[in-house]
Parts: sequence; structure tokens; C-alpha cells
Amino acid sequence: MDIGRTYLDYNATTPLRPGVRDVLIDALDQFGNPSSVHAEGRTARSYVSTAKTQVAKLVGGSANDIVFCSSATEALNMVVQSNWDSVITLRTEHAAVLAPAKTYDTANLSIEVTDDGIIDLETLPSVIDTARTFGPRVLVCVQAANNETGVLQPVADVVEICHAAGASVLTDAVQVAGKLPIDVTTLGVDYAVISAHKLGGPKGVGALWVRPGQSATPLITGGGQEKGLRGGTENVASIAAFGFAAECAVKSLETEPADSQITKEFERRLVEVSPDCVVIGRNAPRLPNTTSIAMPGRGAETLVIALDLAGFAVSAGAACSSGKVSRSHVIEAMGLGEELSASAIRISRGWETTQDDLDRFVEIWARTVKPSNGLRHVA
Repeated sequence: MDIGRTYLDYNATTPLRPGVRDVLIDALDQFGNPSSVHAEGRTARSYVSTAKTQVAKLVGGSANDIVFCSSATEALNMVVQSNWDSVITLRTEHAAVLAPAKTYDTANLSIEVTDDGIIDLETLPSVIDTARTFGPRVLVCVQAANNETGVLQPVADVVEICHAAGASVLTDAVQVAGKLPIDVTTLGVDYAVISAHKLGGPKGVGALWVRPGQSATPLITGGGQEKGLRGGTENVASIAAFGFAAECAVKSLETEPADSQITKEFERRLVEVSPDCVVIGRNAPRLPNTTSIAMPGRGAETLVIALDLAGFAVSAGAACSSGKVSRSHVIEAMGLGEELSASAIRISRGWETTQDDLDRFVEIWARTVKPSNGLRHVA
């Protein structure tokens, strides 16, 4: 029997927004090198320039300050590896920040979060003071919205503290872009990173916004593309599609503001049918599309598989480990313990999700977590 499929993993990746495929295919036919001065090159360059304007509007910056990369991971690595004296991270940051930060001798500089996943602002000044003993160039990394829990950080408050102490701020805005309005100028951050495939564009392209006056060390050299920050001929077709997806996201935010009440009601119903479950970050401000829920005694991998067999695509934590399911470092950093970190799954809806999808999920969830269904307990 064909059970049909319901996709509830938008934080991992998204389907293409309507019209993006057409832009992608059209741009593939424009074969010119955007660095060439002839007509074909100028046509290709116009696609890149237009996309920079579109992406800049999404984040509230200037097109001149946008750098296109192969992914948000590359962009984050570029900034983190830009010869800082020390790098400070939240313990809940994405692996694309935590991994390159470990290359510094000052790798143990991290900031605690509350049990709701929000940064402990009171400890930030002292951590920066410690970091400055290694040198004046300090970078603080703060994820605007966590990819696993959807918890939003008070980025503007972080920036105020950091700048007062002479530190720069990088924000991973991958999850918030397209879901909530974001304005890098108002926030005051020095660097911001977003990804095309998280907001309805193609995979394989990301963007870095660099505040005027700030600098970054390129990971890939050998060409003068992207103002010397990212060598290599631009991926024109994907960049053009990224720009159009960003434009669609801006329009969507203007015409259909995110409704967090849908998620709150969805979570209320999940708790109603499974009183033992725990909604992670329930009391914190969160993305309007994201629910992280743990079922003590149940393995996250088993839950994901059972729901997949029932026709629902959800995930356990971040989808960046080649299918590997392991305990969530995010939930452990929140101090919620190994049992919850090993049993948490993420449900993230998007523009194609309907109320009927959520209703059916609640029904299937209730059946899935019944003690009699044979799901194994966490070892």
C-alpha cells in the first residue's frame, strides 16, 4: 500500500520554491564566465549581481558586502579561520563553527547556555576578558537560531557586549533567514552567513555578509573573484537561483508572517497524547516552524525510522553526519541529560506543510510512542 509522504524536515533542507527551477535552468544556458568583459561574460555577471542584491535585501545588508561560497559551512569556516587570536563559541553552535574553532589553542573558550538553550549573557564579558589575554583579535560566534531546537539567541545584546569589549561577532543566520525577518545592520553583527537550500534554493551555494571595515581570510585563493575572498569561477546558475529564492522568501515574509501559534498548538497536542514527552526549549523564543521533542526511554533513531515507515520525514538533531544518528550535543549543552539528548527528534515544517499534515502526524505519533509498540528503550 502506498502510504504517501509528508516532509517535516525543512531545517535539514527544503524543496525548491516555485519558480526557482526555471531560473536555475535559464541561467544554465548563460555559459559566459562572469569575469569576462565580452557580452557573454557581462550577461553572466548580471545574474550574479542581481542575486547579490536579492540576497542582501533578505538580510538587510548591501549587495557590495555579499560573498558567494559553495555552502554556509565554507563561509563559516572562512570567518572562523581568519587568523583570530581566539574564538569564543556557544556550546550549542553548529559543527561548522565548533570544528574549525577547535583548531585554535584557545579552543576551550565557550559560553554556557541555560536549560532553555539561551546564552548566559552574564558570563560573556568574563569569557571575552580571558580571550583577550591571548591577543586583541577576538571573534564571538552566536547562532541566530539553533538548527536542532529552533531557540533564538539575543544577538543584538550579544553584539552590544562584544563590541564594548572590542570583540567581533559572527552570526550563523542559516536557520533564521527566510523564516523570520533579519537585519544585519540593525543587529550590528560583523559577519553573517546564510544558505540557499535552507530557504528554497538549490544545494551547493551559500553567502557570507561582511560588515564594511571588517576582513576575512579566503580559504580558496588563485582568482580575484568575490573581491578576492573566494577564488574560482562563480556557480552562476545556482547563485541566480539562490537570489530568486531569497526574493521569494522576502515576499513570503511580507505577505504571510510566520505564525508561531500553529507550532504551540501542535506541541500542545503532542504533549496531550504523550504526557511523558518533553518539548525542548519550550519556554524560550524559538523559530515558528521548529519543534524538538524527546521521548524518555525511546531511541531517536528508532523514532525516526518508525515515523519514516509511517510516511513522515523528520530527523534526529542535525542532518550533517552522513545519516549518523547520535546524541545531541545541543541538548546535552542545555544540561538536559543523556536520556533526552538520545531520544530527541526534530519536526520542522515549511511552506508546503498543511494543517492536515500536522493532524495526521499527531495521530501517528500517538500510535508510535505507545508502550506496546515494541520500540526499544535507550541503552
